[in-house]
Amino acid sequence: MSDGLNEYRTARVAEVLGDFRTLQYYIAAAPTHPDNMDDYYAEGWRVLRQCALDGQHILDCAADITVPQTSGGPEEQAKAELKQVYLDAYSRRHEAQKIYLRQAAAQRWIEWRESILMGGRPTSGNNHQLQSCDQQLRMELATISDETIYTELKTSDITMGRWTDEDPSIRSVQRWIRARRS
Repeated sequence: MSDGLNEYRTARVAEVLGDFRTLQYYIAAAPTHPDNMDDYYAEGWRVLRQCALDGQHILDCAADITVPQTSGGPEEQAKAELKQVYLDAYSRRHEAQKIYLRQAAAQRWIEWRESILMGGRPTSGNNHQLQSCDQQLRMELATISDETIYTELKTSDITMGRWTDEDPSIRSVQRWIRARRS
């Protein structure tokens, strides 16, 4: 017997995929190479390049198309398939948000670094400030956790009036992400 929620599931998948697509656009648009190639291996630029790779990976990784066969008829089968697609889209959006936040931190690092250097190069006179800039980046990156992202996305979805009754748990999202890292 169908629960009558497939329409909501379909709409929710479309919303989450739309969010993911927008995040992918921002991820792809972020810079990955500095104007001065002497800065290529600087901490923030390494983070930006890794984010670009991670963004491409989350886009390229295959969807899990193994859906259990149900005995409840076509509506129940559609429900099972929608739940699988829902988890896939939700997890991709989660991971893309994490990448986007890491990129934003690295881009702030670039701005801070440029304001310290003022068009010049690193010297012994600005080394301490640059080290502080690097430390600030590390601290920001450390605050970007699955739990924080999950809570922020959930809060945003609720604020926008989206249907969240069957959102995957954080553990399901983490399992999905771990399965695609190997």
